[in-house]
Amino acid sequence: MLIAPTVKAIVFTDWDGTVTLQDSNDFMTDNIGFGETRRRELNIEVLRGRWTFRDAFRDMLDSVHKPFPECIEYLKENIELDPGFADFYKWAKEAGIPVIVVSSGMKPIIHALLVKLVGQDAANNIEIVANDVKVNDDGSWDIVYRDESGFGHDKSRAIKPYAELPKEERPMLFYAGDGVSDLSAARETDLLFAKAGRDLITYCEREGLPYTVFHTYTDIHDKVKAIVNGEVTLESAIENENVEAL
Repeated sequence: MLIAPTVKAIVFTDWDGTVTLQDSNDFMTDNIGFGETRRRELNIEVLRGRWTFRDAFRDMLDSVHKPFPECIEYLKENIELDPGFADFYKWAKEAGIPVIVVSSGMKPIIHALLVKLVGQDAANNIEIVANDVKVNDDGSWDIVYRDESGFGHDKSRAIKPYAELPKEERPMLFYAGDGVSDLSAARETDLLFAKAGRDLITYCEREGLPYTVFHTYTDIHDKVKAIVNGEVTLESAIENENVEAL
C-alpha cells in the first residue's frame, strides 16, 4: 500500500553495508561460510552479467551451516550501525519523511538488528521490504526470495509505484545503496546515494548513471535535509564522479 501522497519525500535505503557498517550476509559468508575470496569472485561475475544476483546470493548463503537463530545472535554480536543513521532517522521521523528499508537480505535478520542497533521505535516505524527465510525441520534454513527476478528481490518494484504517481502527488524519492543488489534500484529515484569505494559506484560509472557519493549516513542526512528545506535543488546535489571509489 502506498504511503499517503502528502509526504514531501521518501528515503529508500539498502540495509547491509549502507545502514550498517558491515554487510551481514557477506560477514556470515566470509567468516562461517565459504570465505571472502569466493564471495568476491561471485560479486564480479554478477557485475559482469555472467551470474544473476539471485544465484550468487543463494550460493553464498548455502555455504553457511549455522542454525538460523544462532546466525541472528552471531550478527547481533558483530554488526555495527553507521554512525550517522540514528540521527538521520530521528530527524526524518520528526520531519515526516518515511524511511523504507529495501533489502536483498532477510527480514528477520534486519528486524533483529534494527531493534539491537537503533531501538524498538525504529523497528516499529521503519517499513522493511526484504526477502524471508524458511527454517526446515532439521534446523537447516533457506532464503525465500520475494519475487521471480534475477535479483530474487527486484528493488525497483518497491519504488516504481511512487515514481509513477502524478506529478502533483509525487514525493521526492531518494535511494541509498552500496552493492550489486542495488543495481535494479539505481535508475528509479531522483537522487541516488552510492557508498564510496563499493560496487554500486563501479556500476554507475560503467552505465553513466548519475549519483552522489556518501561515506556515512551523515552525508545523506545533510543532503536530504538541505533539499527538503529548499536550501539546494535536487539537480545541484547530483554528482557524477568519485575520486576514491575506483
